[in-house]
Amino acid sequence: MSETTPTQHHIVIIGGGPGGYEAALAGTQLGAKVTLIERSGIGGNAVLTDVVPSKTLIATADAAQAIKQASDLGIWFSSEGKDVQPKIEIDLAAVNKRLRDIAEAQSGDMLQNLKDAGVRVIHGIGRLDTNHFVIATHHDRKEERLDAKTIIVATGATPRELETAKPDGDRILTWKQLYNLTELPEHMIVVGSGVTGAEFASAFNGLGCEVSLISSRDMVLPGEDQDAARLIEDVFKRRGMNLYEKSRAVSASNLGDHVEVTLADGRVIKGSHVLMAVGGIPNTAGLGLEEANIELTETGHIVTNKVARTTRANVYAVGDCSTALPLASVSAMQGRTAVFHSLGDIAAPTHPRNVASNVFTSPEIASVGWSEQAIKDGKTGGFVHRIDLSENPRAKMQGIEDGFIKLICSTGGTVVGGVVVGPKASELIYPIAIAIENRLTVDEVAKTYTVYPSLTGSITDAARALHLPQN
Repeated sequence: MSETTPTQHHIVIIGGGPGGYEAALAGTQLGAKVTLIERSGIGGNAVLTDVVPSKTLIATADAAQAIKQASDLGIWFSSEGKDVQPKIEIDLAAVNKRLRDIAEAQSGDMLQNLKDAGVRVIHGIGRLDTNHFVIATHHDRKEERLDAKTIIVATGATPRELETAKPDGDRILTWKQLYNLTELPEHMIVVGSGVTGAEFASAFNGLGCEVSLISSRDMVLPGEDQDAARLIEDVFKRRGMNLYEKSRAVSASNLGDHVEVTLADGRVIKGSHVLMAVGGIPNTAGLGLEEANIELTETGHIVTNKVARTTRANVYAVGDCSTALPLASVSAMQGRTAVFHSLGDIAAPTHPRNVASNVFTSPEIASVGWSEQAIKDGKTGGFVHRIDLSENPRAKMQGIEDGFIKLICSTGGTVVGGVVVGPKASELIYPIAIAIENRLTVDEVAKTYTVYPSLTGSITDAARALHLPQN
């Protein structure tokens, strides 16, 4: 605990997702008094209705896919001595119960951590009131006015809804409503080919559903590395997914026993269910932000700087409600940074280019730093080397056919970017992220020992290939 930190400094946090949670723990660690207001459950959407349940569903789909591909490794399921192909049956009610249980358990663990740290948790909603006060409305509607030297807004976002495709929780669904399904959809139509749409399309395809993915762009995952996006498209098509590119959905209708999605060109796609994955809107309405003269964007996001500070000196905003990258990891880091900055501790500003991100499709796509496209466009100089996982001995042993590792360095040989496509890419991107954060050269990465055989061996192989001769 810092001896110079005022023990009476009171931090009030509105929202208990990853950003609010980490901010609360950081505040108590530095000796502040912390009150956290959360309306639904600690962990927020990330834990209860988004990241934790969705990635649990994806892990289940990966397990089902591994069983389907077991024969490729020489593993057969037999009955009465006769070899048979495995038949996969998914009990979606059990799957969804398990993922809800995991989410609730995680939320409970986080709540206990806050209590153990001395954080006061109010179950309710909060709003700003004049310069240094927050009004907390408890679940029993009792109001309490809290004096705060620092206020942190961490209220997250909710799924965006289209007037012509209103979610009903039955057949027209948002990503928050998927986990109430008790039977596997016969045909899931996914509207939106960004990260959320691609992930759920991949998951339901892996679970055995017919899947149609509607993309308004000319390729899925338009914001990702182009080689990675093309590979995912090829995998989707090979696994039987229906891709509708350059196709904009204008409406979705629940007709009782099925749904119909109408495209802008007049085509109608019929399915059993439709998932609307068309982005999110920040939960900033009704927080008193405008009255406090806090700047918002046209979309309602709170404008923040690199240490999560808003246009009002004592108010910070973190996570999906702000203009920062909409990632749980960024939200958590911002929460800590906001507290450190407020209390005068060392607060490292967020550099978005150093943030590793992951798309949990099958295979996964992870990326960090400068992209190959940026080099092609002349935004920065550098070199790129790609190694397909099909060349990697460990990948061959594991039956991995799809994927690659791409390493990017500056003209001086410093690692500035990387892309990993393959199983557990979210884990494999970490050494590249460390290299970028610490400005390591390709030679420094290359001389670091990796286990043989391992997938990480391809990272050092790529680094060796990028070695610049010293004259």
